[in-house]
Amino acid sequence: MKKFTEVKELVASLEADADKFYNKGNSAAGTRVRKGMQDLKNLAQAIRLEVQEAKNKEA
Repeated sequence: MKKFTEVKELVASLEADADKFYNKGNSAAGTRVRKGMQDLKNLAQAIRLEVQEAKNKEA
């Protein structure tokens, strides 16, 4: 659950930059959003692997 909490915190931390990019046209904020989304993708992949591993141990 720790990594899932990290996902929620990462998404929450990107909210301000997403607002700046989409509503105010701040391109630097867009770069930060893109980097954050890449981090989110990597974290999601780590969670997927962790869940798969736990599932396979039970079987």
